Amino acid sequence: MLDTKSEVVLDFIKDNPSLSSKEIHTGLQLKVGYATVKRVLTKLNLEKLILTKGKGKGTKYEIAPSYKLFYKIDVDNYFEEEVDDREIHQYFELNLISSILKSVSLFTNAESEKLNDLQDKYEQNIAQLSTTQYKNELERLAIDLSWKSSQIEGNTYSLLETERLLKERQTAGGKTKEEAIMLLNHKDALDFIIETPCYITPLTIACIKDIHSILIKDLGIERNIRNRRVGISGTNYRPLDNEFQIKEALQGMCDLVSRTKGVFEKAFLVLILISYIQPFGDGNKRTARILSNAILINNDYCPISFRTIDSIEYKKALLIFYEQNNITAFKKIFINQFEFAVNTYF
Repeated sequence: MLDTKSEVVLDFIKDNPSLSSKEIHTGLQLKVGYATVKRVLTKLNLEKLILTKGKGKGTKYEIAPSYKLFYKIDVDNYFEEEVDDREIHQYFELNLISSILKSVSLFTNAESEKLNDLQDKYEQNIAQLSTTQYKNELERLAIDLSWKSSQIEGNTYSLLETERLLKERQTAGGKTKEEAIMLLNHKDALDFIIETPCYITPLTIACIKDIHSILIKDLGIERNIRNRRVGISGTNYRPLDNEFQIKEALQGMCDLVSRTKGVFEKAFLVLILISYIQPFGDGNKRTARILSNAILINNDYCPISFRTIDSIEYKKALLIFYEQNNITAFKKIFINQFEFAVNTYF
């Protein structure tokens, strides 16, 4: 997270582009020295949040395209405005995958350190478990993930009803057949990635389609890549509606994931980008959650159940990414849920 001085400087540059460091220092009217402002500018430039033009005393500073990924958004304030009143990026940002995301570090040093410490704890914990104990914990997490992932999509099964269904194949009274199928499909998809973790390496469009096919089996959802427009409730963001462009975006995502070194970064990219691209008529967010976990499992990282995330909070964070291409709210969810999984299951 940025410190206060960095946020102040960024806000000033956003409102006053193409100024020199001297002009920025004068305009800020802060009780800090010019050298401090220069250090902040150097830091922001290294973090690729600002760009420089010119050389020497003629150097000017502007906001970088990647700035929108990380600037601070108050979620509650953001949604005080109705959907038609919000200023948003209405259309798919073509440069997001091909240029912006590949040029930045998604997690700050502090965030990466926290995630890596949690992963170390996970490895220490599972080293003390027998094969049977580990399998039982993974089964428990799989039930929780199947339940929460389905709940986010409007499924009304309770966690206990989900456990009964997945363990005993006993459906709950007053629920639809489709709700039971959705949950069973989640478990089948998770079983598949646990049994064949290397299947998604390298990540390909074919892999994505296969996981999606498992998740939407017998639900009357089309399996193929969309060739028409799709709307998303609660937002005026419009995903790509051309099949060839969708495939191009998916391939770009697969290439980006393959080039990305960090496991957490790979899992996070898949989680947000499949949801953003919306390659299928339905089942996109479910596919994103399962594939994100497939990457974690394939690399012997702790999977995530999302059990404690509020469904509305999850959707709001995604909407902010759709509308502003800003990852801060969703990144917080990812980190918190990884921490919960490490501390709860293993």
